[in-house]
Amino acid sequence: MTVATADLIKVDLPTPFTKTWERIPGITIDGPTLTIKPEEFFFRYESPNWLLCDWQRVRDELLPAVESEDLTIEQLALDFVKEHAYSTTDPAQVLRTAHDVYAYMFREEHLQDPGLDFVPDGTLRMLRECGTLMALNRVELDGHISNVSPAWMLCAAARVVYDLDKATAEVLDELYHGTWFNESRRRESILAHATLGGRLVHACQGAPNMSGGCVVPFGTDVETMRRELAGMRMPWIERTLAPLT
Repeated sequence: MTVATADLIKVDLPTPFTKTWERIPGITIDGPTLTIKPEEFFFRYESPNWLLCDWQRVRDELLPAVESEDLTIEQLALDFVKEHAYSTTDPAQVLRTAHDVYAYMFREEHLQDPGLDFVPDGTLRMLRECGTLMALNRVELDGHISNVSPAWMLCAAARVVYDLDKATAEVLDELYHGTWFNESRRRESILAHATLGGRLVHACQGAPNMSGGCVVPFGTDVETMRRELAGMRMPWIERTLAPLT
């Protein structure tokens, strides 16, 4: 574990957080107030610095953008980040911004599709909360994983926090990374994640293996990230699942 002594993280969110996140070491929930002790919560916390864009600006200017034969959705997101992103060392600001992003991405209308009748109750809340905490994870451009918490291991964390079995937790993971297996949701995900300074990368390869994922900057060496994760994923998963034992 690489966690330097760091200031307590405290944030007030618009809605209450699930109390059982307290099963994860280092996090305390008091209604909508989250308090995180970095030295207990993170496996690594080497770089408390994040890239953000203003969420309201993303909603007003980027989400309505239309792909053309000359300009892809991914390029639109990259150009927006290059022009409008700013750096912050305030983790509370990251959490508030991520909460707004995921409250939009995982909204009730998604569940109106009859094809999603397999989705467990409470899924939207779980996705919003997991995404909010995952935003504090960080990968450097060279692929080094500099910040990582149990929230990276979404499947494992969901089993601990929400009392899910392994199969149900994997459904949650795939809905998060798979953008509801829907092209319009995929487009929305790419554009919305620009708010968090990059793009969402799924760490699993070929089949679900609880490797989670992260929003990484455009241009990140993803293969290096995956190699590093491959060497650490089992210890991190085991530590995340430890409250179940």
